[in-house]
Amino acid sequence: MAKAIPRIGSRRNGRIGSRKSARRIPKGVIHVQASFNNTIVTITDVRGRVVSWSSAGTCGFKGTRRGTPFAAQTAAGNAIRTVVDQGMQRAEVMIKGPGLGRDAALRAIRRSGILLTFVRDVTPMPHNGCRPPKKRRV
Repeated sequence: MAKAIPRIGSRRNGRIGSRKSARRIPKGVIHVQASFNNTIVTITDVRGRVVSWSSAGTCGFKGTRRGTPFAAQTAAGNAIRTVVDQGMQRAEVMIKGPGLGRDAALRAIRRSGILLTFVRDVTPMPHNGCRPPKKRRV
């Protein structure tokens, strides 16, 4: 007969599965990806694990309105609201991409009350990148 496994503690108090809300993060990194069609805001802890994210699409904007500054502002506000509740005070900001939502997202981050240690532009720039395809015969 199989040996019984002893149970330690009780399972009555609260959920067991999700430990996400229990993790308090004083410092984090806010990544803003602003393309022409959408703006994605991802908030990670300093090790790079995603804590919260939002985009203009998930905020309910459809089509070309996702690329607007107001949509970026709303996305940044939604992403930040959850981490402020978890106790984030300081953050670094990495902004990537050429979109219209860059400044609006940064403005929303500044207004949220989080102290910004630095703001960095991490848009990838080709140092005269790939060789172009050869010209077609006319």
